[in-house]
Amino acid sequence: MNSSALAPLRGRAVLITRPAPQAGALAALISDAGGEPVLFPALGIEPPLDIACATAALAELPSADLVIFVSPIAVERALALLARPWPTGTPVAALGEGTATALRRHVGSVARDAVMVSSDGADSEALLALPELQQMRGKRVLICRGEGGRELLAETLRRRGAQVTYAECYRRVRPDADPSELIGRWERGELHAVTVLSGDTLDNLWIMLGARGQRLLRATPLFVPHASIAERAARLGLTECAITPAGDAGVVRGLSAWFSLHAR
Repeated sequence: MNSSALAPLRGRAVLITRPAPQAGALAALISDAGGEPVLFPALGIEPPLDIACATAALAELPSADLVIFVSPIAVERALALLARPWPTGTPVAALGEGTATALRRHVGSVARDAVMVSSDGADSEALLALPELQQMRGKRVLICRGEGGRELLAETLRRRGAQVTYAECYRRVRPDADPSELIGRWERGELHAVTVLSGDTLDNLWIMLGARGQRLLRATPLFVPHASIAERAARLGLTECAITPAGDAGVVRGLSAWFSLHAR
């Protein structure tokens, strides 16, 4: 077997823009594939502005017919605010296998087959397509998420008859970071790909880089896990954008496939 198959990212430096506490798994997979992970968080996670409101919403968790977690961060922050042990038998759903894995890890009593999760994607559309979520009349649903974000999940469940409330357990912020060292490296040709895993992250990165960095971003392949992020990228003039499978492993598969086709 040739070395490129064993280490498909050898000689490639890949920018990771997710929040620092959540970057480790993706960085490790890039290293395992022979690449060099370069960390520049373009999204920060802070406590919600109204912690009391989030705590009050979570207090209703035991009476919910379904609790949905939208991300691994939602799992971590919601459980940190939950002022009681996890209620046994509470039905749970997750957006994507990464979120489901985080839920199983943080709640030891949640078995693998007890988490409702789609195998077809890590977004609201994939979860909403599950047969279990078609008939929701009279069901009480609690969605654990950050402040703001897409409304598709709640709106669709309400149209199907559910009573939906939010527990907004964190907020997304743009980090105050100096990009000059990153841009200098980029200009020396020492950065070969950029990964962006959310629309907010892309917007923040664009602002943080400024005009000098934006020119470099336009000339560098961008890897995203969802078409909606690619659409935002196109509006910014980022034309070389690849949509990868969901999850950290999916992102690395997408990177590896792209570079195998664009070998030096």
